[in-house]
Amino acid sequence: QVQLVESGGGLVQAGGSLRLSCAASGRTFNPYAMGWFRQAPGKEREFVGSITWSGGNTVYADSVKGRFTISRDNAKNTVYVQTNSLKPEDAAVYYCGATNSVSPTMRTRVSAYGYWGQGTQVTVSS
Repeated sequence: QVQLVESGGGLVQAGGSLRLSCAASGRTFNPYAMGWFRQAPGKEREFVGSITWSGGNTVYADSVKGRFTISRDNAKNTVYVQTNSLKPEDAAVYYCGATNSVSPTMRTRVSAYGYWGQGTQVTVSS
C-alpha cells in the first residue's frame, strides 16, 4: 500500500511563492513518475506537472511553465513543487499522484495515476 501526504499549502498574496511537498510511504513505493495536479471549485482536476522518479525528467503544463519547478528527493521519498509568481487563478487544492506510466502524454491525465494524496489548499489573494 502506498500513501501520499501533501503539505505546504496556505494563503499567499499574488506574486508570492509557496513550496508544496508530497511525502510517500509504503513498502511497495517504486513509481515510474510522480505528478502534481490541481482542482479549483467547480472545475476538473488539471495537470500541473510531472517528474520521473529515476531520471528527474520534468514536464509542465503551459499555464505554469517558467513559474513552477518540480523536484524530488529520492532518499526522502518526497516530491516538491516550488510555485513562484502565484496568480489568483492558481488557487486550488493541489494533489500529488504516483504513476507507472512511461508515457509523458499519458502522465498528463488523471486516469494514469493509481495513488493520490488528500490534497493541500493554495489560496492566492489579489
